[in-house]
Amino acid sequence: MLLVLGVFLFFLFFGMPVAFAIGISGLVFFLTTPDVPLSIAVQRTLTTSQSWTMLAIPLFIFAGHLMNSTGITKRLITLANVLTGHMYGNLAQVSVVLSTLMGGVSGSAVADAAMQSRILGPDMIKRGYKPAYGAAINGVSSLITATIPPSMGLIIYGSIGEVSIGRLFAAGILPGIMMMIVLMAAVSYTSRKNNYMPERKKPPGIKEVLLAVKDGIWALIFPIILIVGIRYGIFTPSESGAFAAVYAIFIGAVVYKELTWKKFFETVQESAIDIGAIMLIISVSGIFGYGIVYDNVTSGLSDLITGITDNQYMMFGIVILVLVVAGMFVETTVITLLLTPIFVPIVTSVGIDPVHFGLVMMTVTTFGIITPPMGVSLFTVSQIMGCSPQDTVKEAIPFYFATMLVVAIMVFFPDLILFVPDMIFGK
Repeated sequence: MLLVLGVFLFFLFFGMPVAFAIGISGLVFFLTTPDVPLSIAVQRTLTTSQSWTMLAIPLFIFAGHLMNSTGITKRLITLANVLTGHMYGNLAQVSVVLSTLMGGVSGSAVADAAMQSRILGPDMIKRGYKPAYGAAINGVSSLITATIPPSMGLIIYGSIGEVSIGRLFAAGILPGIMMMIVLMAAVSYTSRKNNYMPERKKPPGIKEVLLAVKDGIWALIFPIILIVGIRYGIFTPSESGAFAAVYAIFIGAVVYKELTWKKFFETVQESAIDIGAIMLIISVSGIFGYGIVYDNVTSGLSDLITGITDNQYMMFGIVILVLVVAGMFVETTVITLLLTPIFVPIVTSVGIDPVHFGLVMMTVTTFGIITPPMGVSLFTVSQIMGCSPQDTVKEAIPFYFATMLVVAIMVFFPDLILFVPDMIFGK
């Protein structure tokens, strides 16, 4: 398995697309293990994608694109601006609040960061914000999407780790809100230092807030409908993805009347591109995952780590360190697919709740997309904002500390994560 991992890292280092790097390195395992028929590689590629739970991923991606093209995103920006216009660094505050509101719509941290950089970026630069500062907050605030339902990462984690996706969705609400509050405090602190003044002096009136909420209510109630629907058995997590797509079409075509046939077909085309890329990674990861199971990598690592410590907090520290380093080099989806089956048995063996661990894992793993040297979101937002990744990292340092503070709270106070799912689904 070390040879396979070496091949994977070699191809990644030389810039090969992630899906091909996983697929080829997985194929190397079968070529160097003559006892295993090569036909299993084909079977694993097919069966990994043919999962009822995984069906939620393309459906939520499609729903997210539909909501972006039907005016819902525009209305959420208006709401966020109304709520934060009186704060220091209000455009950066809009980015944080919008990420929280969009968590239930886009489901993807990279997509959220790119969208916000394109929409908010020009206004930030026009208002005197450093391009690197705008890139930093747009990138880091998108981490909130890792927890607010319906997070694509939580769907993959729940499917691979056999953890209740309904409980994961419910557990993500409080950490997402906590991340929003801490990042808003960091924005306020850094904006005062940089003299990023509020847009207006007074907080918004109740009437103004209610009007903005009324305009964006269809997006705000979306995550609530999903969790309630799953809790009461109205639909499964996979069926909730189908509901989300139909819901978005209905809101766009009937309520807002902004979804034309032209927009619809453009949305289908954009969704197909994103779905194809993600599902290819998921499919070929089945080859890699088979090698992990065949070589007993899980039990070997479990024995190694539990041999070092059986203390929950020490275990968390070791796993978080591994995830942070992995996130610096490999895409979030890949890490979730490859490391979930390894880490879930290890953490549960020392009494860590898999729902608790899932929220910590997805937050830390997603954190890697905005960190050097190869964070996908880091390079994406830097390119859109027209600054170097190095400058973005410098401006993001206070936000890195804020994120690590939230992770520490999540690790040491598991009841904050488990309170909502226990209340909704029972212990």
